[in-house]
Amino acid sequence: MSFIKRIGLAAMAGLMLAALGCKNDAPSNQTPEPELQPIAVPKFERDSAFAFVAKQVSYGPRVPNTDAHKRCKDWLVGQFTAYGMKVTEQPFSAKAYTGKVLNGVNIIAQYKPEAAKRICLAAHWDSRHIADSPLATDRQKEPILGADDGGSGVGVLLEIARTLQANPVEVGVDFVLFDAEDYGDDSDEAPNPNSWCLGSQHWSRNLVPSGYRPKYGILLDMVGAKNARFTKEGVSMKFAPDVMNKVWKTAQNLGYTNHFVEDKSGPVTDDHYFVNTIAHLPMIDIIGKSGDTQTGFGAHWHTHNDDLKIIDVRALRAVGQTLLEVIYLEAAGRF
Repeated sequence: MSFIKRIGLAAMAGLMLAALGCKNDAPSNQTPEPELQPIAVPKFERDSAFAFVAKQVSYGPRVPNTDAHKRCKDWLVGQFTAYGMKVTEQPFSAKAYTGKVLNGVNIIAQYKPEAAKRICLAAHWDSRHIADSPLATDRQKEPILGADDGGSGVGVLLEIARTLQANPVEVGVDFVLFDAEDYGDDSDEAPNPNSWCLGSQHWSRNLVPSGYRPKYGILLDMVGAKNARFTKEGVSMKFAPDVMNKVWKTAQNLGYTNHFVEDKSGPVTDDHYFVNTIAHLPMIDIIGKSGDTQTGFGAHWHTHNDDLKIIDVRALRAVGQTLLEVIYLEAAGRF
């Protein structure tokens, strides 16, 4: 390398350093983003949730107009009351597709009823009056226990209510247990979507509390079975896609990718459909789906196999921990 070239390179290097120095000395117009502190979210106790499912099953099938239904209702009200909730019973009568008049009760339990910002968590607490799945092999005319279909969602919500009492958080949470969800007409000849979800239809037309407007709602249905798989269901994606995607992202960030999958599935007639279309409140559905059976649900759906043996505490925890994360992120303004 010649002397002249060395001088030229040295000069260029000096100019570059000078330019960098000027740039660093200039005031910045950009405010650095504050570092977000981690949010302390309590652990979801899966064994406690399982015990709540087992307690419901111990009453037998929770079919409207039965003694087991009434005794379970009294227990549910007592549990929410014990956790410091403001509890309201909403009785209603509705004619089922069979012509039978069902005497149902929706149960509404409010955590921090005075809080302005609120979210709604829901499930149905009744169980199916017959085992009419095409996969049912015996006792088709007898009611089923509904450990997963009804019991699992309620068990998760009870455990969340217990956790909130022990670990207070600054956001209102309303727990709504719908009745008479599972007394619908499932015949192929003349399917009638309005025959399902009688409790949520009544609540959506007669909101408790009056004028209720939560930020959003999350419905749980069949969330406790072994290998439970939750898809992005069609009604949820139509009415509340942002909520659906945020909840799924939250679950996946927690490591529950085997349960909360990215697959999209068709619309399901469930309580959230009527909450969205009648009450016009955005509500999504976390519902166990399976592509392995002709029903689209797990093989235990609407059969006598829907008993306590089908429940997996890992599935209960995946859903419960995800919802706790949502609640505490919401309270911090970060959901």
